[in-house]
Amino acid sequence: MAQPPYDPYGYGSNDPYAPQPYSQPPVQHHYYSGGAPASRGTNGMATASMVLGLVGFVSCGLTSVLAIIFGHVAQSQIKRTREEGSGMAVAGLILGYIVTAGWAIFWIFYVWLWAIMFGSAATTGTTY
Repeated sequence: MAQPPYDPYGYGSNDPYAPQPYSQPPVQHHYYSGGAPASRGTNGMATASMVLGLVGFVSCGLTSVLAIIFGHVAQSQIKRTREEGSGMAVAGLILGYIVTAGWAIFWIFYVWLWAIMFGSAATTGTTY
């Protein structure tokens, strides 16, 4: 005949210190994915457009035309591939147009000034 286990405190089957049977751990809900969302990357043409637009200030506007071209190409690529960098492409376009227009105005004024100086010198000859 088997003797029941010794129960000195009278808990019976509700003994909190008794070994518990193995159970599954509680279900963990993963509200967040395993990591950060994958970035689509920044369009290289957009970066080039912005850099060339900035360099246009010191290069007499030579790179500004390239900034405009790269900015338009970047905009079309960003629409097609959903990459990031739209703001940089727009910044490159704006800088490119502003610097190109500024240098164009400068050169037009410069040529006009030379035309006035040398044009008036040629017509102010003596009539003897």
